[in-house]
Amino acid sequence: MKLYYSPGACSLAPHIVMAELNMAYEIEAVNLKDKTCMTGDYKKINMKGTVPALKMDNGEILTEGAVISQYLADQKNDGSILGKFGTTERYQTLEWMNFIATEIHKNFSPLFFADKMMTNTQSQTDTKTCFKTILNDKFNFLSAKMGNNTFLMGNNFTIADAYMFTCMTWSKFVGIDMSQWPNLNTYMGRVMERPSVLRAMKEEGLI
Repeated sequence: MKLYYSPGACSLAPHIVMAELNMAYEIEAVNLKDKTCMTGDYKKINMKGTVPALKMDNGEILTEGAVISQYLADQKNDGSILGKFGTTERYQTLEWMNFIATEIHKNFSPLFFADKMMTNTQSQTDTKTCFKTILNDKFNFLSAKMGNNTFLMGNNFTIADAYMFTCMTWSKFVGIDMSQWPNLNTYMGRVMERPSVLRAMKEEGLI
């Protein structure tokens, strides 16, 4: 399999999942500005022009990070990184995946692109303030929900942790101080220490 990625983007999550499962994989970096990769026009691989994209062993392309992570987990699934079919744990993990995608990931996007979307400085500032407030509310919920759990699902690291960790790394680039949520800050440090996370981040040149 081959994962098309951009360093530190949401594609880091399935990258971590592949490393966690000790899969055989290749990675290829994508320049998101001009939509190119080492093999040429990236849009010929993924018409959306976004990452991640996964070239599966059968040659077909799968997109959307949350779905790719689920697909990867199901290739070597012992029920830990994603609950087995029919179990409550599976759907609770997917519940987290949906929350991260819709409530965390998407609310970070305007903080990165407000300067490009608007020419008015005050509008840019107001937009960033709005979405920082939204994210603060989401992190307040996450902190309360997580409590003193080791990971989102309790003691087991899952695909949801790979995704949550990836999104939370963006906080330092947009001026959100995660230290105001001590348990989330500790959680980030704990996930960062996993060999799979270190491997993926090194392979992307992040550390």
